[in-house]
Parts: sequence; C-alpha cells; structure tokens
Amino acid sequence: MAQQKMSPELLWQLGRVAGETVLADGTVLYGVSRYNLSDNKSERNLYGIPAAGGPARQLTSGPGSESGAQALPNGRIAYSYKGQIWEMDKDGGNAVQKTNVDGGLANARISPDGKHILFSREVKLEKVMGPDRYPDLPKSNVQVYTDLNYRHWDAWEDGSFNHVFYATYDLRSGKVGEPVDIMPGERFDCPQMPFGGAEDFIWDPAGEHIIYVCKKKYGKAYAVSTNTDIYRYSLSTRKTDNLSEGRMGYDVAPAFDATGKKLLWLSMANDGFEADKNDVIVWDAATNKTINLTKDWDGTVSAARFGNDGKAIYFLAATRGTEQLFEIPLAKPAVRQVTKGQFDLNAFVGQTGNTMVVARVDMNHAAELYTVDLKSGQQKQLTTVNDDIYGNLQKSKVEERWIKTTDGKDMLAWVIFPPDFDPAKKYPTLLYCQGGPQSPLSQYYSFRWNFQLMAAQGYIVVAPNRRGMPGHGVKWNADISKDWGGQPIRDYLAAIDDVAKEPYVDKSRLGAVGASYGGYSVFMLAGLHNKRFKTFIAHDGLFDLRSWYGTTEELWFANWDIGAYWDKANGKSYGQYNPSNFVSRWDTPIMIVQGGIDFRVGIEQGLQAFQAAQLHNIKSKLVYFPEENHWVLGAQNAIAWQREFFGWLKETL
Repeated sequence: MAQQKMSPELLWQLGRVAGETVLADGTVLYGVSRYNLSDNKSERNLYGIPAAGGPARQLTSGPGSESGAQALPNGRIAYSYKGQIWEMDKDGGNAVQKTNVDGGLANARISPDGKHILFSREVKLEKVMGPDRYPDLPKSNVQVYTDLNYRHWDAWEDGSFNHVFYATYDLRSGKVGEPVDIMPGERFDCPQMPFGGAEDFIWDPAGEHIIYVCKKKYGKAYAVSTNTDIYRYSLSTRKTDNLSEGRMGYDVAPAFDATGKKLLWLSMANDGFEADKNDVIVWDAATNKTINLTKDWDGTVSAARFGNDGKAIYFLAATRGTEQLFEIPLAKPAVRQVTKGQFDLNAFVGQTGNTMVVARVDMNHAAELYTVDLKSGQQKQLTTVNDDIYGNLQKSKVEERWIKTTDGKDMLAWVIFPPDFDPAKKYPTLLYCQGGPQSPLSQYYSFRWNFQLMAAQGYIVVAPNRRGMPGHGVKWNADISKDWGGQPIRDYLAAIDDVAKEPYVDKSRLGAVGASYGGYSVFMLAGLHNKRFKTFIAHDGLFDLRSWYGTTEELWFANWDIGAYWDKANGKSYGQYNPSNFVSRWDTPIMIVQGGIDFRVGIEQGLQAFQAAQLHNIKSKLVYFPEENHWVLGAQNAIAWQREFFGWLKETL
C-alpha cells in the first residue's frame, strides 16, 4: 500500500489501548476502545496476551464496554459490564453475569479473598434541586446554593455525593449482601471529583481494610484546598483512621505491597498547590510511621507501585521532555533511572518476574503495551493494535532542540517536521503553547492536539518545554506561578525566534496555537508579538483574569497561581499579565474555540475574546461547542474541531 499521511478521520480509527492487570501466570489483560463515528459512540473489549509475547486473544465482544478486570480466588476473571459484575475463564470462555443489583455497581472490585465487594454510588444528602426542596413543584428546575463549590468541571452540584460501599459477596452465586456506607452522612466525595475512579479506594491484601482517598472539606473550604488524605476503614470495627494526618497537600494513589504490611501513596506538601512536587510516601503498618522516599530527588512522580518482591518501588516521572521508569530500593533509597529514550512510559499494567508491563507512546504512535526488563531497561513491544495503520503511515521526524532563553537558561523544545520534509523548501510553522500550565510537554500522543496530525498537514511544529513544566527540576516547574505573562511568554518567543532562523521556516507564515493556559498564552501573544505571527488559535483560553477568577471553580488553583483580584499584591497578574488589557494592540486573525459547559475556563472567556476581536475589526471566528467541557470528547465534535482547526490555518496561514 502507498504510504498515507495522518488525517483526522484516520486518527479516530486508531484503537485506544489501556492495560488492566497482569495475572499470576504472566497473562496481560488489556482493553481496546474503538470509536464508531457514524454512531458517535465507542466500544471497549478486553484482550489477553502472554507477557513473554505471542498472539493476542479477544476475551469479550459484547456491545458496550468491559473494564475492571481482576483475578479471582476461583481462578476465573471478574470484570464490569453494563454496571454489573461478570465472570469468565482466562481464555474468555464461559462468561456469565454474576450480579443483578438495582442501579448497578460503579467502580466495583471484589476483595482478594472473594468474600466482599467494594463499589461506589451517589448518596443524596442536600436539598439543592427544586423538586427536593418543594415536592409539590416537581417540574421546578430551580437550584439553590448557600456556599461555594456549587459547580465543578462540567456539572452543577445537585446535593449528591460519591460514597464508598462494601457488602458481603458470594463468589459462587454472585449474591450481594446489604451494602454498608463507610462514609455515612459525610458531605464529601470518594471517588474524588471530577476525575477519580476505582483507584481512589482499594482493598488491603487480607481483605480486612479499605483504603480510600478523600478531601474531607465542604463548601468554600473545599474550593480553596487540595488537602486530600489517605483513610483506612476497618471492616471489623467499622472505624476510620487518617494515615496521612498532617500532610497538607494532595495525598492520592494508594497501593499495597504483596504482604499488606506496607502502603505507598503520592503526596504533595503544600495545600492549594495542585502542581507541587509529588513524592512517594511509604507507610509501615507495624510501626504506623511514614517515610518520604523521594524527598531529596529533584523531580515529581506521576505514578508508583511496589515491585512484586517488595524490595523496591518503581515509579514513572517526567524527565527532559520524556516520561521514564525509575527504581528506588527500600533498603537504600537512591533513585535509579531504568529506561531512557524518546518516548513516554505513562502507565503501569503490572509485573511478572523481572518484567514490568507498561503503556508507551511517542509523538508518532498512540499507546501500546511494552515490557521492560527491570535490570537492563530493555523494552519489547507487546501489543500491536495499531500496527496495520502505522505500517502504512508516513512518520514525522521529531527533533530535540535546546534553546537559550532570555534569562540565559537552556530550554528543550520538540520540533516536529512534516513526514515528507525537504530542507530545501520553506514551511509554515506553528508555535504550540501547552496548557496545564504545569503539565509536562513530553512524548505524549493526543487525540486532539496531535503533533503527528499537524505535521502531516504540512506544518513544522515547535513545542517548547517553557517555564512551568515538570521534568527539568522542581524550581523550573514552580517558576510559572504568579508569573504567567512573564518569563514563560518570553520562553515561547525565544523558541519561535530560534527555530525561525532556519532556512526551511517561512518567517512570513508563523502561527501560535494552544488551549487553556496555552489559550491564555495565545491571547497574550496576540497583544505583544510585534508582527511575528500571521494567525492565532485559542481554545478555552483565559482572556480576562478578573472575570475568570470570579467564575472558575477550583479556587485553590486560581489563588496559588494568580491570586484574588482585590488583593493589591496581585496587581501584576491583573495588569501586565492580563490579556484583555492588550486588545488595542491586536492586529492578527484569531480563531477562538469555547466549550459551553467548561466551568474551569467559563464561557464568558471565549465570548469576551471574540467580541473584542470583532469590535476591533480583527478577522476572527468563534467555534462554539455547547455540550463540550474543557476538552472535546464527542467523536464527531472532535472531527469537526480538527476540520475547523486546519481550515482556519489553511485560510490564514
């Protein structure tokens, strides 16, 4: 077949691979999601493959999605399907529905001994909605609030809270006993809102305790705090204790060793700083003491797990524009980097022998599962879900480039070239502005902001690791707070100016694109770029910081990074770092994308920016998705987004 170039439609044909678990015999279970554009829906099936390599076997095929696979004491595999627990043999045979619980079981997990089941469900504790307050007015849709955190991410609070439940479970019949709420009457959420799931509550290996993550704060206190804690609930006493008492930031992602005698979790030190250094904490059940294993390591951890023998902890972390696997022995806590290369290892699946199974991506490939030899770091590709597409696809060259910033620092930028790049030609070039703002710009693979797709349309893409990104030391990561429009913006300009010196870059055709903080960056650049750029695209960007502070929901982030507008100490944020103050300097076409249910960066931001551009007679376009949040999740909406994105670039660049 002739070599193809990536297109939006081809991108959405890719199978989306995610690991489930590794069985004792070395079988790796994983899921693959595929989207049907005409139905605007996805379907997810489970597969198994030997960790040593070999053919994969499809285990499920029902319409809808199967997930949550786990090994049972009876040798069978449990999984969740349509809200109920199902069982099957390890080869996918003899599948049978085991539970039939009204309302279904969310995030369900059976205890290691098979005697109990753990799950979450919503509990109504407040009268917020009209019919709850006034039963005689069932068609009333009024909502009444007297405290903050009245909406979050893309949903209004309705008086319900996620709670953790457990019940007795009969492994033979699937009968579920009377559920016990381990958070009775508590106006708190577990799983955490808005993104928490089954990882927020786990069994200990003996099935005697439940460990769960919760931010036990309410209202304004919740809106300004990141202080989640790790709680332990005893099935025998029905009492709860706080294992992370005194740790003031995020405490998340608990995981036991095989014996249940040690527990690890990830912890941040400062309340309100959501992008703080993430450390590995280990709690010893025998002594009830904790130790911070990565306190002196100049990096931040994204995921961690015990090795199967309990002698070491393995973790994933950003480093120099990639995400790699690290090891830290418990007996001698010295960090060793296990893997190196131009890729991201972004999720653990499990371990068998001396082999760790992980998910791996790079800017030319969506996730596949790989094995890593824990001694040598050598990797082997395990799954080949998308090889049929990538085998006939032209790849982009991805170049690591180091650039001097305006304050004399060395900054990494990824430069992605069109697949048929010819250095004798000149190319339009895009400056990509990363969101977060404190998220790594590594070798990730996005299904929206996809560098392979951008390059395939004939653009060079410049993606700088500007101030505020993990992987370059704790200080580099932290330096963006309260300096949004300062050095990070100068870093962006340094990057595009450096790459624009190359003879293959058409300096008359430069664009800047980005979302969230990246959209903010685009709005800032529009007011101070001094004719560098010919076009802009800002997606869900912060345009006016004063109105944004008054409408965004996670105020801990706003307080840490910007501060309240009525505090004179934050004058720089609302003065020289506020994009709306520089609209009079706008002189360049701009496309503005806005989600209608984005509560992180509210709808008023995009509308204000578009209105300002129109009133200044700037060529501009508003692309509005009324049912999308801070992201674009609908399959057909995503294709529409890509078509508008590249249509605008073709028209203006």
